[in-house]
Amino acid sequence: MIAAISGTRAPIRGTIANALHAVPRHLFVPSLGVALTHAGPELIDRRRDPEAWWAAVYGPSAIVTQLDKGATDIRDVEGRYTSSNSAPGTVVDLLTLLDPDPGHRILEVGTGTGWTAALLSHLVGDAARVTSMEIDPAVGEQAGKALAAAGVHPHLIVGDGAAGWPEGARYDRVHVTCAVHTVPYTWIEQCRPGAVIVTPYSPGFDTDHSLRLVVLPDGSAVGRFPGYASYMMMRSQAATPGDPDDGSGRRFTTAVDPRTITYAPAGAGLVMSALTGLRMRLDDEKRVFLVDPGDPGRWGAAIHEPDGEPWVYELGDRHLWEEATNAYFEWVSRGEPGLDRFGMTVTPDGQQLWLDAPEATIGPRRRSAAA
Repeated sequence: MIAAISGTRAPIRGTIANALHAVPRHLFVPSLGVALTHAGPELIDRRRDPEAWWAAVYGPSAIVTQLDKGATDIRDVEGRYTSSNSAPGTVVDLLTLLDPDPGHRILEVGTGTGWTAALLSHLVGDAARVTSMEIDPAVGEQAGKALAAAGVHPHLIVGDGAAGWPEGARYDRVHVTCAVHTVPYTWIEQCRPGAVIVTPYSPGFDTDHSLRLVVLPDGSAVGRFPGYASYMMMRSQAATPGDPDDGSGRRFTTAVDPRTITYAPAGAGLVMSALTGLRMRLDDEKRVFLVDPGDPGRWGAAIHEPDGEPWVYELGDRHLWEEATNAYFEWVSRGEPGLDRFGMTVTPDGQQLWLDAPEATIGPRRRSAAA
Protein backbone atom coordinates (compact mmCIF):
# COMPACT_ATOMS: atom_id res chain seq x y z
CA MET A 1 0.00 0.00 0.00
CA ILE A 2 2.78 2.44 0.89
CA ALA A 3 4.26 2.01 -2.58
CA ALA A 4 1.20 3.81 -3.92
CA ILE A 5 1.79 6.96 -1.88
CA SER A 6 1.80 9.98 -4.17
CA GLY A 7 3.09 13.52 -4.05
CA THR A 8 6.72 12.66 -3.30
CA ARG A 9 9.48 13.94 -5.52
CA ALA A 10 11.69 11.49 -7.42
CA PRO A 11 14.28 10.29 -6.89
CA ILE A 12 13.81 9.39 -3.23
CA ARG A 13 16.90 8.25 -1.39
CA GLY A 14 16.71 4.45 -1.01
CA THR A 15 16.74 4.39 2.78
CA ILE A 16 13.87 6.90 2.95
CA ALA A 17 11.89 4.88 0.42
CA ASN A 18 12.46 1.80 2.59
CA ALA A 19 11.22 3.70 5.63
CA LEU A 20 8.05 4.73 3.77
CA HIS A 21 7.41 1.06 2.98
CA ALA A 22 8.15 -0.07 6.52
CA VAL A 23 6.01 2.55 8.30
CA PRO A 24 2.47 2.62 6.83
CA ARG A 25 1.01 6.12 6.98
CA HIS A 26 -2.51 4.87 7.69
CA LEU A 27 -1.46 3.73 11.18
CA PHE A 28 -0.94 7.38 12.08
CA VAL A 29 -4.05 8.97 10.56
CA PRO A 30 -7.20 9.00 12.72
CA SER A 31 -10.58 7.94 11.38
CA LEU A 32 -11.63 11.59 11.09
CA GLY A 33 -9.44 14.23 9.51
CA VAL A 34 -9.39 17.16 7.13
CA ALA A 35 -7.45 16.56 3.92
CA LEU A 36 -5.97 19.76 2.48
CA THR A 37 -6.61 19.18 -1.21
CA HIS A 38 -6.22 21.55 -4.15
CA ALA A 39 -10.01 21.95 -4.10
CA GLY A 40 -9.93 23.04 -0.47
CA PRO A 41 -10.24 21.32 2.92
CA GLU A 42 -12.29 18.12 2.81
CA LEU A 43 -13.49 16.04 5.76
CA ILE A 44 -12.45 12.40 5.48
CA ASP A 45 -14.35 9.83 7.55
CA ARG A 46 -13.13 6.25 7.52
CA ARG A 47 -16.46 4.88 8.74
CA ARG A 48 -18.70 6.69 6.29
CA ASP A 49 -16.47 6.65 3.22
CA PRO A 50 -13.50 4.30 3.67
CA GLU A 51 -12.53 4.53 0.01
CA ALA A 52 -12.13 8.31 0.19
CA TRP A 53 -10.26 7.99 3.50
CA TRP A 54 -7.74 5.51 2.06
CA ALA A 55 -7.30 7.65 -1.05
CA ALA A 56 -6.51 10.68 1.10
CA VAL A 57 -4.11 8.78 3.36
CA TYR A 58 -2.10 7.55 0.39
CA GLY A 59 -2.46 10.74 -1.59
CA PRO A 60 -0.25 13.84 -1.63
CA SER A 61 -2.19 15.95 0.87
CA ALA A 62 -1.50 16.97 4.43
CA ILE A 63 -4.24 15.77 6.77
CA VAL A 64 -5.26 18.06 9.63
CA THR A 65 -5.97 16.16 12.83
CA GLN A 66 -6.72 18.98 15.27
CA LEU A 67 -8.48 22.36 15.08
CA ASP A 68 -7.99 25.23 17.54
CA LYS A 69 -5.92 23.08 19.94
CA GLY A 70 -8.85 20.68 20.22
CA ALA A 71 -11.48 23.30 21.03
CA THR A 72 -13.20 22.83 17.65
CA ASP A 73 -14.57 19.49 16.51
CA ILE A 74 -12.67 18.23 13.48
CA ARG A 75 -16.01 17.62 11.76
CA ASP A 76 -16.51 21.38 11.62
CA VAL A 77 -13.61 21.48 9.09
CA GLU A 78 -13.17 25.23 9.57
CA GLY A 79 -10.80 26.48 12.25
CA ARG A 80 -7.14 27.12 12.99
CA TYR A 81 -5.02 24.10 12.12
CA THR A 82 -3.02 23.07 15.19
CA SER A 83 -1.86 19.53 14.38
CA SER A 84 -1.60 17.44 11.25
CA ASN A 85 -0.03 14.54 9.42
CA SER A 86 2.24 16.38 7.01
CA ALA A 87 2.14 16.02 3.23
CA PRO A 88 4.31 13.06 2.18
CA GLY A 89 6.25 15.10 -0.36
CA THR A 90 7.26 17.66 2.25
CA VAL A 91 8.18 14.92 4.73
CA VAL A 92 10.46 13.32 2.16
CA ASP A 93 12.03 16.67 1.27
CA LEU A 94 12.88 17.48 4.89
CA LEU A 95 14.12 13.98 5.69
CA THR A 96 16.35 14.14 2.62
CA LEU A 97 17.83 17.42 3.88
CA LEU A 98 18.25 15.90 7.35
CA ASP A 99 20.05 12.82 5.94
CA PRO A 100 19.87 10.63 9.09
CA ASP A 101 22.07 7.55 9.23
CA PRO A 102 21.95 4.37 11.34
CA GLY A 103 23.09 5.03 14.89
CA HIS A 104 22.38 8.76 14.82
CA ARG A 105 20.85 10.31 17.90
CA ILE A 106 17.80 12.35 16.87
CA LEU A 107 15.80 15.13 18.50
CA GLU A 108 12.42 15.68 16.88
CA VAL A 109 10.49 18.84 17.74
CA GLY A 110 6.78 18.24 17.16
CA THR A 111 5.64 14.63 17.44
CA GLY A 112 2.26 15.34 15.85
CA THR A 113 0.65 12.07 14.81
CA GLY A 114 3.90 10.14 15.37
CA TRP A 115 4.45 9.23 11.72
CA THR A 116 7.76 11.04 11.30
CA ALA A 117 9.00 9.75 14.68
CA ALA A 118 8.38 6.25 13.36
CA LEU A 119 10.15 7.03 10.08
CA LEU A 120 13.14 8.43 11.97
CA SER A 121 13.22 5.36 14.21
CA HIS A 122 13.42 3.16 11.14
CA LEU A 123 16.11 5.31 9.53
CA VAL A 124 18.44 5.25 12.54
CA GLY A 125 17.74 1.59 13.26
CA ASP A 126 16.93 2.02 16.96
CA ALA A 127 13.85 3.85 18.24
CA ALA A 128 15.60 4.38 21.60
CA ARG A 129 17.91 6.86 19.84
CA VAL A 130 14.96 9.07 18.84
CA THR A 131 13.56 11.66 21.25
CA SER A 132 10.34 13.27 20.03
CA MET A 133 8.76 16.25 21.81
CA GLU A 134 5.13 17.38 21.63
CA ILE A 135 3.75 20.45 23.40
CA ASP A 136 0.10 19.32 23.32
CA PRO A 137 -0.60 16.51 25.84
CA ALA A 138 -3.64 15.21 23.94
CA VAL A 139 -1.74 15.09 20.66
CA GLY A 140 1.21 13.43 22.37
CA GLU A 141 -1.02 10.80 23.99
CA GLN A 142 -2.61 9.88 20.67
CA ALA A 143 0.80 9.70 18.99
CA GLY A 144 2.03 7.39 21.73
CA LYS A 145 -0.88 5.03 21.14
CA ALA A 146 -0.30 5.00 17.38
CA LEU A 147 3.42 4.37 17.79
CA ALA A 148 2.79 1.55 20.27
CA ALA A 149 0.27 -0.02 17.87
CA ALA A 150 2.92 0.15 15.15
CA GLY A 151 5.45 -1.50 17.45
CA VAL A 152 7.75 1.55 17.50
CA HIS A 153 8.91 2.98 20.83
CA PRO A 154 10.90 6.23 20.62
CA HIS A 155 11.42 8.36 23.71
CA LEU A 156 8.33 10.61 23.87
CA ILE A 157 8.34 13.87 25.83
CA VAL A 158 5.46 16.28 26.46
CA GLY A 159 6.94 19.76 26.57
CA ASP A 160 7.94 22.84 24.58
CA GLY A 161 10.40 21.70 21.92
CA ALA A 162 12.05 25.14 21.94
CA ALA A 163 13.81 23.99 25.11
CA GLY A 164 15.04 20.80 23.50
CA TRP A 165 15.78 17.82 25.73
CA PRO A 166 19.27 18.01 27.29
CA GLU A 167 18.97 14.54 28.83
CA GLY A 168 19.21 13.04 25.34
CA ALA A 169 22.14 15.17 24.12
CA ARG A 170 24.36 15.23 22.19
CA TYR A 171 22.25 14.95 19.07
CA ASP A 172 23.43 14.24 15.54
CA ARG A 173 20.24 15.52 13.94
CA VAL A 174 17.37 17.83 14.91
CA HIS A 175 14.16 17.36 12.91
CA VAL A 176 11.55 20.11 13.37
CA THR A 177 7.93 19.73 12.24
CA CYS A 178 6.72 23.25 13.04
CA ALA A 179 7.83 26.61 11.67
CA VAL A 180 10.00 28.98 13.67
CA HIS A 181 10.71 32.67 13.27
CA THR A 182 13.79 32.58 15.48
CA VAL A 183 15.93 29.47 15.93
CA PRO A 184 16.25 28.43 19.59
CA TYR A 185 19.96 28.30 20.43
CA THR A 186 19.22 25.42 22.80
CA TRP A 187 18.99 23.12 19.76
CA ILE A 188 22.55 24.02 18.78
CA GLU A 189 23.82 23.69 22.35
CA GLN A 190 22.47 20.15 22.51
CA CYS A 191 24.14 19.05 19.26
CA ARG A 192 27.62 17.79 18.52
CA PRO A 193 29.80 19.53 15.90
CA GLY A 194 28.75 18.46 12.43
CA ALA A 195 25.15 17.87 13.48
CA VAL A 196 22.41 18.92 11.07
CA ILE A 197 19.28 20.87 12.04
CA VAL A 198 16.41 21.04 9.56
CA THR A 199 13.43 23.24 10.32
CA PRO A 200 10.65 25.05 8.49
CA TYR A 201 11.40 28.76 8.74
CA SER A 202 8.81 31.53 8.67
CA PRO A 203 10.28 35.00 8.14
CA GLY A 204 6.88 36.53 8.79
CA PHE A 205 6.37 37.83 5.25
CA ASP A 206 4.16 35.43 3.27
CA THR A 207 6.35 32.57 1.97
CA ASP A 208 7.86 30.03 4.38
CA HIS A 209 11.03 28.07 3.68
CA SER A 210 13.10 25.12 4.78
CA LEU A 211 16.29 25.97 6.67
CA ARG A 212 19.22 23.54 6.93
CA LEU A 213 21.89 24.39 9.52
CA VAL A 214 25.17 22.63 10.31
CA VAL A 215 26.62 22.98 13.81
CA LEU A 216 30.24 24.18 13.87
CA PRO A 217 32.93 23.40 16.50
CA ASP A 218 32.79 26.99 17.83
CA GLY A 219 29.17 26.51 18.95
CA SER A 220 27.57 28.40 16.07
CA ALA A 221 25.49 26.98 13.24
CA VAL A 222 25.39 28.09 9.63
CA GLY A 223 23.22 27.15 6.68
CA ARG A 224 20.96 28.10 3.81
CA PHE A 225 17.34 27.97 2.68
CA PRO A 226 17.21 25.04 0.21
CA GLY A 227 13.49 25.18 -0.57
CA TYR A 228 9.97 25.88 0.61
CA ALA A 229 8.12 24.32 3.53
CA SER A 230 4.82 25.62 4.90
CA TYR A 231 4.15 24.39 8.45
CA MET A 232 2.15 25.52 11.46
CA MET A 233 4.05 27.91 13.71
CA MET A 234 5.66 26.67 16.88
CA ARG A 235 3.09 27.53 19.54
CA SER A 236 5.54 29.47 21.70
CA GLN A 237 6.40 31.63 18.65
CA ALA A 238 2.90 32.18 17.31
CA ALA A 239 2.28 35.69 16.01
CA THR A 240 0.83 38.18 18.45
CA PRO A 241 -2.32 39.90 17.13
CA GLY A 242 -2.44 43.67 17.23
CA ASP A 243 -4.19 45.45 20.06
CA PRO A 244 -7.73 46.75 19.44
CA ASP A 245 -7.93 50.09 17.67
CA ASP A 246 -8.21 52.85 20.29
CA GLY A 247 -8.90 55.58 17.71
CA SER A 248 -5.48 57.20 18.02
CA GLY A 249 -4.17 55.91 14.70
CA ARG A 250 -3.21 57.87 11.64
CA ARG A 251 -4.45 57.39 8.08
CA PHE A 252 -2.52 58.39 4.96
CA THR A 253 -2.24 57.49 1.30
CA THR A 254 0.74 55.65 -0.14
CA ALA A 255 2.33 55.62 -3.57
CA VAL A 256 3.34 51.98 -3.13
CA ASP A 257 0.70 49.45 -4.11
CA PRO A 258 0.23 47.15 -1.07
CA ARG A 259 0.30 44.18 -3.43
CA THR A 260 3.99 44.95 -4.03
CA ILE A 261 4.66 43.92 -0.44
CA THR A 262 1.96 41.26 -0.20
CA TYR A 263 3.23 39.28 -3.18
CA ALA A 264 6.94 40.07 -2.86
CA PRO A 265 9.27 37.17 -3.77
CA ALA A 266 10.88 34.99 -1.13
CA GLY A 267 14.17 36.88 -1.10
CA ALA A 268 12.37 40.15 -0.46
CA GLY A 269 10.48 38.57 2.43
CA LEU A 270 13.73 37.52 4.09
CA VAL A 271 15.19 41.03 3.73
CA MET A 272 12.03 42.75 4.98
CA SER A 273 11.96 40.44 7.99
CA ALA A 274 15.65 40.95 8.78
CA LEU A 275 15.55 44.73 8.47
CA THR A 276 12.26 45.37 10.29
CA GLY A 277 11.51 42.40 12.56
CA LEU A 278 7.83 42.83 11.64
CA ARG A 279 5.26 40.14 10.84
CA MET A 280 2.81 40.36 7.95
CA ARG A 281 -0.55 38.72 7.52
CA LEU A 282 -3.54 39.01 5.19
CA ASP A 283 -7.19 38.98 6.10
CA ASP A 284 -10.18 37.79 4.07
CA GLU A 285 -10.56 41.22 2.51
CA LYS A 286 -6.97 41.11 1.23
CA ARG A 287 -5.80 43.85 3.55
CA VAL A 288 -2.15 43.47 4.50
CA PHE A 289 -1.42 43.88 8.21
CA LEU A 290 1.98 44.63 9.71
CA VAL A 291 2.50 43.93 13.42
CA ASP A 292 5.41 44.58 15.75
CA PRO A 293 5.64 41.25 17.64
CA GLY A 294 7.38 42.98 20.54
CA ASP A 295 4.60 45.53 20.98
CA PRO A 296 1.09 44.64 19.72
CA GLY A 297 0.17 48.31 20.17
CA ARG A 298 2.21 48.99 17.05
CA TRP A 299 0.41 47.75 13.98
CA GLY A 300 -0.73 48.94 10.59
CA ALA A 301 -2.93 47.95 7.69
CA ALA A 302 -2.45 48.78 4.01
CA ILE A 303 -5.43 48.63 1.67
CA HIS A 304 -5.44 48.42 -2.11
CA GLU A 305 -8.16 50.54 -3.71
CA PRO A 306 -8.95 49.46 -7.30
CA ASP A 307 -10.52 52.83 -8.11
CA GLY A 308 -8.36 55.14 -6.03
CA GLU A 309 -5.12 55.68 -4.15
CA PRO A 310 -4.06 52.92 -1.76
CA TRP A 311 -3.99 53.98 1.86
CA VAL A 312 -2.51 52.96 5.20
CA TYR A 313 -3.76 53.08 8.77
CA GLU A 314 -1.15 52.85 11.54
CA LEU A 315 -1.26 52.68 15.31
CA GLY A 316 1.71 53.36 17.58
CA ASP A 317 4.96 55.28 17.25
CA ARG A 318 6.65 53.16 14.56
CA HIS A 319 6.29 53.99 10.88
CA LEU A 320 5.73 50.37 9.93
CA TRP A 321 4.70 50.85 6.32
CA GLU A 322 7.68 53.09 5.61
CA GLU A 323 10.02 50.54 7.21
CA ALA A 324 8.58 47.65 5.21
CA THR A 325 8.64 49.47 1.87
CA ASN A 326 12.17 50.80 2.47
CA ALA A 327 13.29 47.23 3.20
CA TYR A 328 11.63 46.00 0.02
CA PHE A 329 13.47 48.57 -2.08
CA GLU A 330 16.72 47.68 -0.30
CA TRP A 331 16.19 44.17 -1.67
CA VAL A 332 15.55 45.64 -5.13
CA SER A 333 18.73 47.73 -4.92
CA ARG A 334 20.74 44.57 -4.21
CA GLY A 335 19.63 43.09 -7.53
CA GLU A 336 16.50 41.25 -6.35
CA PRO A 337 18.44 38.19 -5.13
CA GLY A 338 16.56 34.91 -4.94
CA LEU A 339 16.14 32.54 -2.02
CA ASP A 340 19.15 30.41 -3.03
CA ARG A 341 21.56 33.29 -2.34
CA PHE A 342 20.61 33.78 1.29
CA GLY A 343 21.84 32.04 4.40
CA MET A 344 21.73 32.31 8.17
CA THR A 345 24.18 32.05 11.04
CA VAL A 346 22.99 31.31 14.58
CA THR A 347 25.18 31.99 17.64
CA PRO A 348 24.52 32.41 21.37
CA ASP A 349 23.92 36.11 20.60
CA GLY A 350 21.15 35.45 18.08
CA GLN A 351 20.60 34.82 14.37
CA GLN A 352 21.94 36.79 11.43
CA LEU A 353 20.72 36.78 7.82
CA TRP A 354 23.37 37.10 5.09
CA LEU A 355 23.60 37.30 1.32
CA ASP A 356 26.02 35.00 -0.56
CA ALA A 357 28.49 34.69 2.34
CA PRO A 358 28.28 34.91 6.15
CA GLU A 359 30.37 38.09 6.11
CA ALA A 360 27.77 39.95 4.02
CA THR A 361 25.20 40.44 6.78
CA ILE A 362 21.78 42.02 6.36
CA GLY A 363 20.07 43.81 9.21
CA PRO A 364 20.74 43.58 12.94
CA ARG A 365 21.46 40.31 14.70
CA ARG A 366 18.18 39.07 16.19
CA ARG A 367 18.08 37.36 19.52
CA SER A 368 17.38 33.64 19.37
CA ALA A 369 14.09 32.49 20.86
CA ALA A 370 14.10 31.87 24.57
CA ALA A 371 12.92 28.48 25.67
